[in-house]
Amino acid sequence: MSSENTKLPLCLLLVAAAAGCAGEPPSQPEGWDRAVALRSALDLDARADVVEVDLTARVEELEIVPGLRTPAWTYDGGIPGPMIRARVGDRVIVNFRNELPAPTTIHWHGIRLSAQMDGAPGHSQPETASGGSFTYDFVVPDAGLYWYHPHVDSAAQAGNGLYGALLVEDPAEPAALGDELVLVLSDMGVEDDGSLVSPNTGGNFGTLFGREGDLLLVNGRVNPVIEARAGLRQRWRLVNAARSRYYQLAIEGHRFTRIGGDGGLLEYPVETDRIVLTPGERADVLIEPRGAPGATLPVRWVPYDRGYGATFGRPEVEAFRLRLADEPAAEDEPLPAVARAIEPLDTGAARRVDLQLTQQDGPGELVLGINGVPSWEAEPLVAAVGETAVWTVENTMVFDHPFHLHGFFFQVLGADGRPARPLEWKDTVNVPVDGAASFVVRYDNRPGMWMFHCHILDHADAGMMGMLHVVR
Repeated sequence: MSSENTKLPLCLLLVAAAAGCAGEPPSQPEGWDRAVALRSALDLDARADVVEVDLTARVEELEIVPGLRTPAWTYDGGIPGPMIRARVGDRVIVNFRNELPAPTTIHWHGIRLSAQMDGAPGHSQPETASGGSFTYDFVVPDAGLYWYHPHVDSAAQAGNGLYGALLVEDPAEPAALGDELVLVLSDMGVEDDGSLVSPNTGGNFGTLFGREGDLLLVNGRVNPVIEARAGLRQRWRLVNAARSRYYQLAIEGHRFTRIGGDGGLLEYPVETDRIVLTPGERADVLIEPRGAPGATLPVRWVPYDRGYGATFGRPEVEAFRLRLADEPAAEDEPLPAVARAIEPLDTGAARRVDLQLTQQDGPGELVLGINGVPSWEAEPLVAAVGETAVWTVENTMVFDHPFHLHGFFFQVLGADGRPARPLEWKDTVNVPVDGAASFVVRYDNRPGMWMFHCHILDHADAGMMGMLHVVR
């Protein structure tokens, strides 16, 4: 024992390994996050304000179902792809190589970058051909959890496993919020022999409903177990990377404290008994598990009513589990103040943008669109740098649609036409059946062509997508 340790109080010398000894804060069980730990991307640049990584898209046989090999589409050989971690203001360089049997791109969902780095093929960059490469180079200006995925044949490629997380940290953020986990939620369709389900399964109905895999995945694992100490907060940074599935999560007898969303921290926290994430959305939540020592708490996926037939005959499913340590509950540190000053955008002189999400009737393949026009026939909307606009997106169909705007954050408006409280920055908003969603956005100085689309990726590929041309 070192001379430093001999200066500790007697209780620590005698029972140094025991929790609850005076002066020793309680902690999560050893290896508490091992079952869901994400791979980290290797930073190749020694500079403190630059993160440079190599990233390769390739097919890799993975054991997603025990005993079966699945030829998944991966970034660097795993699902999800490696987590890229940066700090606010860092320059991020991604040297991307495509070893897939098809062209692809990478879209950096939620990041306010230049249009040339947004991964929209034909508008911001050419497709990266099989065997080709592309270097993404951008600055991350905002703290929060973001993610990356393809924007070529998006539903099939993301459904086959192409997605990963990008976490941007803010050193000024309050400490002691909770032990942190980044959890990438998704699903995958796997046949009995381990092969991937056809990306076109179900035909037009599959497209209309949105294709969901039969396996729920949390960081690429099926129903993993997270260890926990009763009474100690955990901070879950959640992203829904599924091609079509809405994630509604609940833990019996527990409530969540939501402190953040798509664009970082909220104006102030809110409590809720369920977390709902449409495809593309993120949530930053605190959970304080409670229960008897050794108990297991199921974290349930609960069917969400997003329209006709969405909940019919669908049972709740365990998405993952919390297993409480076989020791008495601990008392955590008091939760520090979590608040963020967000200035509401002025809607007074804002330009109006009115859109309808539509379906074309007729024989053949299902065609969806915006204002009655599929994406391949649509003319871009035009806006000016510095302009503020109020978008109203009306749903004319029998299913909800998560609407995503590339490149810009917005503030969702309430029924009174003012930004809803608590204020937060969003890039994806749900548009309900027989309803509409309105938001206000200001186009900062990043001209170029920007996509907007339904983030049920089957719907986007079927035509529910458009372009916004921001000009100086």
